[in-house]
Amino acid sequence: MITAAQLRAARALLRIDQRELAQRCSLSLPTIQRMEASEGVIRGNVDSLVKLVDALSVAGIELIAEGATSSAGGRGVRLKSPPPSAGGQ
Repeated sequence: MITAAQLRAARALLRIDQRELAQRCSLSLPTIQRMEASEGVIRGNVDSLVKLVDALSVAGIELIAEGATSSAGGRGVRLKSPPPSAGGQ
């Protein structure tokens, strides 16, 4: 579904910290920290994973699954569209 590396990359693309991500997906900060610290595909409560993936999607993140079409191949993460610039610039 989503790897820890994809989660960290998605958060970096959005320029948000773990606390902000936790708020956006209605999960606890320790849950986000555990997810990011895991190896490979994140395992856990299905409801929590769905909340996480949904919040990332709403924020404009597109998760690229293994085997999905992408120019470079492999797993990844990309923005559906550029994020709004900070300060309205």
